[in-house]
Amino acid sequence: MELYELKNRILPPDLTAAGEACRRWDSLAKPLGSLGAMEEAVVRMAAATGNVDPEINRRVLLVFCADNGVVAQGVSQCGSEVTAAVARALAKGESTVCHMARAARCAVQPVDMGILDFPGCKGLVSCRIRNGAGDISCGPAMTRDECLSAIRAGAGLAMVQEADILAVGEMGIGNSTTAAAVTSVLLGLAPEKLAGRGAGLSDAGLARKIEAIRSAIEVNKPDPEDPIDILAKVGGLDLAAMCGAFLGAALCRVPVLIDGAISAAAALCAVRLFPEAKTAMLASHVSAEPAGRPLLKALGLHPLLDAGLRLGEGSGAVAALPLLDLALAVYRSGHDFKALGIKAYTPQS
Repeated sequence: MELYELKNRILPPDLTAAGEACRRWDSLAKPLGSLGAMEEAVVRMAAATGNVDPEINRRVLLVFCADNGVVAQGVSQCGSEVTAAVARALAKGESTVCHMARAARCAVQPVDMGILDFPGCKGLVSCRIRNGAGDISCGPAMTRDECLSAIRAGAGLAMVQEADILAVGEMGIGNSTTAAAVTSVLLGLAPEKLAGRGAGLSDAGLARKIEAIRSAIEVNKPDPEDPIDILAKVGGLDLAAMCGAFLGAALCRVPVLIDGAISAAAALCAVRLFPEAKTAMLASHVSAEPAGRPLLKALGLHPLLDAGLRLGEGSGAVAALPLLDLALAVYRSGHDFKALGIKAYTPQS
């Protein structure tokens, strides 16, 4: 399927289902809107699926793994070999997010988009586009055709999961740098406002990271109006695949949880490509990375959690699943004011 064939197949939100979900929330025996973002999430799921009683029984986290050549500029605390090590742990069910996912009843599927010199392993899907992305501070991360291939791969994987809800995460040393570069171009914000310390960069490391982002934008001159050009020039294979996954979820009318700042940068690329893709998106949390809040503001989404998370792997998205369970438990309870023997809740003036 060609990317632009998706455009007319991604449906707008079902406003009838969303309205019915709002009315159900308002009928329950509690102050109006008192569950905040939890209520909004259920309404968004109804709008995305067209089902006023959405289910989230089948849950899948896609973790897109890839390496980034910009690591050569000293922008991270560790080397590219860590990407492969964590990918193996994901495949074995031993990484941090795997333990969280078991508690949240969520399957985890790691995907190799371009882990450096990686031979593959059992439990990890291979969608390798190239052997790691290029160093964005010196040239493009990939060609436009490679970027399109990564987007298609991500969309295809999202579309075949048969899930009630998807979560989209990543693993790739150096990708907080590429995500900040993408965000800088998308939002027109200076790199120093978006680059964070990641896994614990020193002041000198943070300065190198900011300079690498500046160089990437200056050298590659990505077109701010073309998300594919941005991803290809200053993004990464994982970001492009995540962008595709958000589009695939929207096409299938499956709610999809954004993880942190890296996932959100990919989500914003998807929305800039096809605005209707936003319909399926839910913001799991606001990342502790500086780019987190500006990205969610640009997306117009309210996070379920604000807990200082910055692990990656899709961990924030998985952490939000129990909150959705709690929200749906109340939503389906039917405990309205009439059942409690009272007329209605009337706020005092």
